[in-house]
Amino acid sequence: MKKSFYPLLLLIGLAGCYPGPRGELVGVYPREDWVQVNPYGMNYIHYGSYTMGPSDQDVPYALNTKSKTVTVPAFYIDIHEISNNEYRQFVYYVRDSLMRDALAQNDNELYFYAEDEFGRELDRFIDKGYVLNWEEEIDMEDEDIFDLIYDEFYLQGSDRFYNRWQIDTRKLQYRYWWIDLEGAARKEGKDEEYGEVNSLNQLHSVRGHSDRSQFIIEEVINVYPDTLVWVHDFTYGFNEPLTETYFWHPAYDDYPVVGVTWGQAKAFNAWRTQILNEWKQKTGESFVQRFRMPSEAEWEYASRGGLELSPYPWGGPYIRNIQGCPLANFKPMRGDYVEDAGCHTVPIESYSPNDYGLFQMAGNVAEWTNTAYDESVYDFTHDMSPEYQYHAKVDDPPSLKRKVIRGGSWKDIGYYCQTGTRSFEYSDTAKSYIGFRCVMSYLGRGKNVDPEDFN
Repeated sequence: MKKSFYPLLLLIGLAGCYPGPRGELVGVYPREDWVQVNPYGMNYIHYGSYTMGPSDQDVPYALNTKSKTVTVPAFYIDIHEISNNEYRQFVYYVRDSLMRDALAQNDNELYFYAEDEFGRELDRFIDKGYVLNWEEEIDMEDEDIFDLIYDEFYLQGSDRFYNRWQIDTRKLQYRYWWIDLEGAARKEGKDEEYGEVNSLNQLHSVRGHSDRSQFIIEEVINVYPDTLVWVHDFTYGFNEPLTETYFWHPAYDDYPVVGVTWGQAKAFNAWRTQILNEWKQKTGESFVQRFRMPSEAEWEYASRGGLELSPYPWGGPYIRNIQGCPLANFKPMRGDYVEDAGCHTVPIESYSPNDYGLFQMAGNVAEWTNTAYDESVYDFTHDMSPEYQYHAKVDDPPSLKRKVIRGGSWKDIGYYCQTGTRSFEYSDTAKSYIGFRCVMSYLGRGKNVDPEDFN
């Protein structure tokens, strides 16, 4: 008995001396010291409430909106519209990743890693078990590489124009994934053992990969802008020079990208999130919230710049300053587009920013939002972070593909530049007067300082 008693006593003594939390609830440590900094090119918008909707009379009697007090949590927003050069980074990424993937599929070991981060060998032919090597430049001097890249990605034969080397933009397909949280929340999923799946957490516990995968949506989309928008948007107008040069020529690098559908803007945000989080993963940092398009409420809140009930981002009911100069790029007079010092689009940081430091929240190009368009949306959306959305799909009827656009454009009259004016366009269309900017939710309550200090 004594021989078994003393070891037990020793064990109890050691447990009592354990230098841990002493049985108290103290959380999990160590944890990363989290300091959220402004993403590059974005300004912080402090949380707040405001009167959403028209600040002036409903001039066209559209009857598609009314005033409503809403609250918006803190978020970040791009200080200007996404430019041609910024969007080109996305296009080039897709191009280069497809080329490297083609080389990896052809057993060129310079362009992929066949081991994971723990040094375990991956099978390249099972679920693409390899990681693309971005450190190795594509050697076009190598005849085998040249032949493969040229045949796979460049225009061939009669498709070529004056024997120029041109990428076949039809090949620039971007594949990405997103989780349908709304579908999971609506209990639309089914599982043989659990029945309806009623939470995202339960998706981790159901048996079988296919059960969870029904909420992981894969999309493939061509990322190249529709450069023909300048022609087909304006019948009996001569805009061929813009079609031929607007997206790719250095002269237009700092102009807003146009000819981008709502779906392409969504894919851009997925890519922007991916490249930032991949970098943070390499440096051992926590992931950030995803980039996305703003809700209609977020866009209007940012556009107002803290000026309550102001019809324009710069304040006041006038579209010209005291010297008579237009304050945005729009259509000031019938047939006169140049009164505002711009014939069509202008560089993204033209004119003065609003009080949140945001450029061209009125005019230049109208901007996609994430919100679905409904004339009576203010009647049924919540007053806390209001949003009405659905994910436009190929087989949706036209009425379910309408997305709110805000801000007016270079071709619109002043009414459409007002902060409370709303319009829409179909999510699968591209226009020469619609662009976009991105937002990111702020993690936490909000910075305890006036938002103007973060511009």
